[in-house]
Amino acid sequence: MLSNKRIQELELVMEFEKVEECFKEVSNWIENVGRKRLKETVNLDDSLEMLLQAQKQFKEFDLVASEYCRRGQEALKKMNQWEDLSFVDVHSYRVKLQTYEDELEDFCTQLDETRHRVCETVRLYEFFDKVRQGICCTEEGVKV
Repeated sequence: MLSNKRIQELELVMEFEKVEECFKEVSNWIENVGRKRLKETVNLDDSLEMLLQAQKQFKEFDLVASEYCRRGQEALKKMNQWEDLSFVDVHSYRVKLQTYEDELEDFCTQLDETRHRVCETVRLYEFFDKVRQGICCTEEGVKV
């Protein structure tokens, strides 16, 4: 039994190293690229044309960011199999995994919120543009 326990611990360490390598790559991208790009999206332009350009750029970024989120989530899922193990030795791994999971969840949530905000802002600007055009047409009709 002790031998089996040690083998499982070694398997955990080997699996954790793979996950940690993958997550370090994801984490580096989030910190060096992802968060910076999300911050850039906070100030959206005042014209519909500029806003549509910003939306297009965000969609390109969103595809890449979503892929990193997916990869991070898949790496963390691989470690779910170890949650049932009650070894004292795995506590430090669980703490690291929880830190990774919190970071990933925070970024993915911010990404979702930004995606929604950009979409809603574009819809609002398009609505106001239609209203403005309607007012202009009405003013021309009144002048005629």
